[in-house]
Amino acid sequence: MTTIRVFPSADFFQLASGEPIRSVVTQSAEVVVVAWHIAPGQCIAAHVHPHGQDTWTILAGSGRYQLSANGDWQVVVKGDVVIAPTGAVHGVTNHGDEPLLIISVVAPSDAGYQLLPVSEG
Repeated sequence: MTTIRVFPSADFFQLASGEPIRSVVTQSAEVVVVAWHIAPGQCIAAHVHPHGQDTWTILAGSGRYQLSANGDWQVVVKGDVVIAPTGAVHGVTNHGDEPLLIISVVAPSDAGYQLLPVSEG
């Protein structure tokens, strides 16, 4: 039996006109690896994984990475590795002119997912 161990990330990025598409590269009980193509102006909404960690590797572009529920943020750019420990708020908005390409590794695969409530302003 042959197990695939190398995945060309370019095969998984999908441009979408609405919300970015979450493209699963591979999944096991231990981990889910996802490719994100986030067009200029698109975002991954602020959320938490209550039972696991989310680690992002920024392959291209730049974005405003949300660090907390109150909207604290930091710019992330190509080459950055960004870690959201268990229960940490995170999300990103592409504020640039080129696609923001991210590989996300969530571990364990049953880390859960909870959107933050959108505040009425």
